[in-house]
Amino acid sequence: MHELSFGTWLIHISSVTEWIFAIFVIYKISTYKKYNLFYWLSIAMVPNLIGAMCAITYHIYDNQEALYGLVTLQGIFTFIGNSTLALAAFTIFKKTETYE
Repeated sequence: MHELSFGTWLIHISSVTEWIFAIFVIYKISTYKKYNLFYWLSIAMVPNLIGAMCAITYHIYDNQEALYGLVTLQGIFTFIGNSTLALAAFTIFKKTETYE
């Protein structure tokens, strides 16, 4: 694990931990009837988490060429995650617009 500095590892691990925590908090918020649409937001966050895990796994094994496919997977899951987050946010916006 010598490819990245301690500070970079700290940021990687804390970001993933924070993302996992955010998923659980948003899911918990979605259990309230008024915010049930937030369930889909918490689900939409999962592909980005998978992408982050791909990146961390690649770095854990010192960026070996044999694992370069993880870089591609990370990009794919980031694209999917950003798309699902945008869709979830738009859905929440449109549905809450009708309540006003």
